[in-house]
Amino acid sequence: MSLPMESPKRLQNVFVVAERPAELHAFYESALGLQLKFRDQDRWIQYGAGNTNVAVACKEEGAPATSGVVMVFEVEDFAATIERVEALGGEVLGQRDMGSHGAVLSLRDPEGNIVQLFKRQGTPTP
Repeated sequence: MSLPMESPKRLQNVFVVAERPAELHAFYESALGLQLKFRDQDRWIQYGAGNTNVAVACKEEGAPATSGVVMVFEVEDFAATIERVEALGGEVLGQRDMGSHGAVLSLRDPEGNIVQLFKRQGTPTP
C-alpha cells in the first residue's frame, strides 16, 4: 500500500551558486531591488522575496554540481528594471507576451544565470 503524495506547501528557497558572490549581491540588490534578509559574509547572501527566500551562495555552500538555476520574480513593471539590469552588467534577452496570463521578461545576470520577471496582465509595459 502506497501513501498519498502531498504537494509542497511553498517554495522555501532558490539560490544561485556564484563565482563572485559580492558582485551578484550588488546586482540583485540594486537591479532587482531584493531586500537583504541575512548575510554570512560572501558565503551565503539571502533575500526575502514574498513568501520565499532567494540567495546567492559561494561554490562551497552550493549543492554539488549546481547549475542552471532560473529564478522567477513577479513584478509590477518591466521598464525601470530593464534600465537597471543593463546598467549593472546584466543582459535583457527578450519578452514574451502570454496574453491574459501576463508577460515574462527574460534576462541574464552578470555571471550568465537566467532570471525571469513575470508581470500579470493589466500592469504597465515598457
